[in-house]
Amino acid sequence: MFEIFNEDERGQVGIGTLIVFIAMVLVAAIAAGVLVNTAGFLQATAEDAGQESVNKVTNRLDVVSTHGMVNVSGEETTIDVLNLTVRMAAGSGSVDISSTTIKYLSGSQAKTLTYNESASSVADPNLTSEEFVATKLDDDDDSFPVLNSQADRFEVRLNTSVIEGAGVNGTATGDTVKLDLTTRSGGTTQVILTMPQQLAGADDNNPVPL
Repeated sequence: MFEIFNEDERGQVGIGTLIVFIAMVLVAAIAAGVLVNTAGFLQATAEDAGQESVNKVTNRLDVVSTHGMVNVSGEETTIDVLNLTVRMAAGSGSVDISSTTIKYLSGSQAKTLTYNESASSVADPNLTSEEFVATKLDDDDDSFPVLNSQADRFEVRLNTSVIEGAGVNGTATGDTVKLDLTTRSGGTTQVILTMPQQLAGADDNNPVPL
């Protein structure tokens, strides 16, 4: 390959070839390292994105039942309290009610409600128009406000008189309220509640199915 006229030059040619070979190996090693690191990063990102997607689908609430409480004020009869019995959805991990938000949408209001842990009930004067309360119905390991078992049942309560604003005694017959319950991981459960068409004759604080 190389024509050598002087025997002293033979070693120089060999060293030059070795240097070129080492340089090629180093470049290949660096390129391989970059590719491995990039592949690892992409894999980790894909796993995280996949887990987040799974959590959004599975880590959510299941609404077992709903009912409202009648409010009789003079000649006006409305529903001023909404009660939702909730549990973990099938396949869901633990759900913390205190970090769950509720998007409230009616014909006159659109608000995002957060949990008020200090309010004792929906009648608590400290409850604002952008808050809800919750109580435990069945909680064998005293994990409230965290749902960590399919047997756990909590009741989420909203005061529509407070949410709808001053001068409004709640939701009237025929009104529709849409609720989006979103857990911390992003799982959302939608509930659409329609107030009964007939409340005449109902007593104050009577429960009615929704």
